[in-house]
Amino acid sequence: MILCVPGPRALPAAPATEAPRGMRAGTVTPTACLQSTHPPWDPTKDLRAIASNFCYLENSGMAIKKKRTPFQNSCFGRWYWGAVTAAQAHAALQEASEGAFLVRDSSHPLYMLTLSVRTARGPTSIRIQYSSARFLLDSSSPARPSLSSFPNVPSLVQHYMGPKSKAEEGELAKEAPSKSSQESVQSASVVMKLKRAVYKPHSLPSLQHLTRLVIHRHSECPEQLPLPKPLLRYLQDYPFKV
Repeated sequence: MILCVPGPRALPAAPATEAPRGMRAGTVTPTACLQSTHPPWDPTKDLRAIASNFCYLENSGMAIKKKRTPFQNSCFGRWYWGAVTAAQAHAALQEASEGAFLVRDSSHPLYMLTLSVRTARGPTSIRIQYSSARFLLDSSSPARPSLSSFPNVPSLVQHYMGPKSKAEEGELAKEAPSKSSQESVQSASVVMKLKRAVYKPHSLPSLQHLTRLVIHRHSECPEQLPLPKPLLRYLQDYPFKV
C-alpha cells in the first residue's frame, strides 16, 4: 500500500517594504531592533577601589618601632589585623568591652574581609561583601536591601560608630514584615555596636596618627586648616575618624 504524503508547503513571501517617494522598491534597509544594554563594567574601577581600600587599612594606625623597615612599621598598631583566623580574632576580643572590633582577612574564598566585633553575647564575625566598588555588611535579615554601602571599609566602620547607626537601626526595625517575624529575627540576631578599635598586640598607634584622628574628629574641613602642605597631605592620606 502506498501512502500519499503531501509535500511541504511554500512559506508565504514576506511583505515588501514600502519605499519612500523617490526611491526604488526593495532598496530600503529594514530597521534593526534596538536593545537596551547596560554599559560594560570597567575592571579598573575594582582595581582602584580595592587598592585604595587596603591602602587605608594599612594606614589605620602606624606605629614607629626601632630596628624595623618602614614597611614593617606599617604592619603594627592598626585595627586591620590581616591574615588571622576567626579563633584568634575572637580570642583577642574575648576580654574586651562590648563594641570592640577589628578587621581581618576573610577565610571564605568569596569574601575579602571580615569584621570581628565583641557583642553582648560574646565575639562574633560578620563578612564584608564587595560589589561594584562598594563595601557593605553581609546580612541575612529582611532589612538587607536597605543596608548602606561604602567606597571603603574605614567609611563603613566609621558609619556604624557614629550616631547615624542608631537611626538606621530604627529604620531597619520598622521594615520588618510582621511582629512575629520581627521577634524571631531579634531572638536570633545581635545588635552590633562599634565603639573602640582593637589594635594589633605589642604596639600602639604613632603619635602622628593619633593627632591626625583628633584633627579629623574636631574639624569638618581639615583640608582648609592653615597647615603646611606636607601636613595637609598627611591628613588626606587617611581622612577618617577611626
